[in-house]
Amino acid sequence: MTIYQVDAFTNEIFKGNPAAVCPLTKWISEELMQAIAEENNLSETVFFVKVKDHFEIRWFTPSCEIDLCGHATLAAAHIIFSELDYDKKVIEFNSKSGILKVEKKEDWYTLNFPSEEIIEIKTPQLLKDALKVPIIKTFEGKWKLVVELENESAVKNLTPNFSKLANLEHAGIIVTAQGDKVDFVSRFFAPKIGINEDPVTGSAHTLLIPFWAKKLKLNSLEAIQLSNRTGYLKCEYLNERVEMSGQAITYLKGKLTI
Repeated sequence: MTIYQVDAFTNEIFKGNPAAVCPLTKWISEELMQAIAEENNLSETVFFVKVKDHFEIRWFTPSCEIDLCGHATLAAAHIIFSELDYDKKVIEFNSKSGILKVEKKEDWYTLNFPSEEIIEIKTPQLLKDALKVPIIKTFEGKWKLVVELENESAVKNLTPNFSKLANLEHAGIIVTAQGDKVDFVSRFFAPKIGINEDPVTGSAHTLLIPFWAKKLKLNSLEAIQLSNRTGYLKCEYLNERVEMSGQAITYLKGKLTI
């Protein structure tokens, strides 16, 4: 089995968000996919199978399968375009989160995902205790919380208590603020599923893009995720869908001896 490692949402090695990519000719067992993801020990390993004119896709963290992963989808598309002689401009993935499309435009990849709306909630005390910074507002999505902070510096310098975050019922915690040089910035924490901080999180932007588009009254936005590796995204709000564009670079190609 061929395996690739791709740095997504960047054009530089050692930046962006790394994902392992495993193209398959047919599905292997869920147990084996989980074991491979655990052995890779990256935030996500993505598997896909070509079915007629589209691809089926699944994502695994080292501890569990998840329903959506943006950066690993971008990584998979990068490998399909660059390594598998795919001659169309758009890839269609069938996933547990619906139809996902990726279009190649020169050296950029545009992901078209369903958008997700969020509702304002009372900030949980446990969240306050975990972050220990002033919180403007807290919002809730399907399995994520979106926490608006005062400014970019508050997001960048945040040092959360991961043990307390892991005890929240929500698997993912997004902190965000208006950016200094881009429209908005963010960071993403998911210690509940074994990821203290994800470097660049496409799925988080399915919530962030609608939120900031409405708040700033903009349909086209630029965003940076302020992890140590950092990542840059061009974003478009299309009401029920969102688009995020990023670059990718292959770091590794190898063979699994299984």
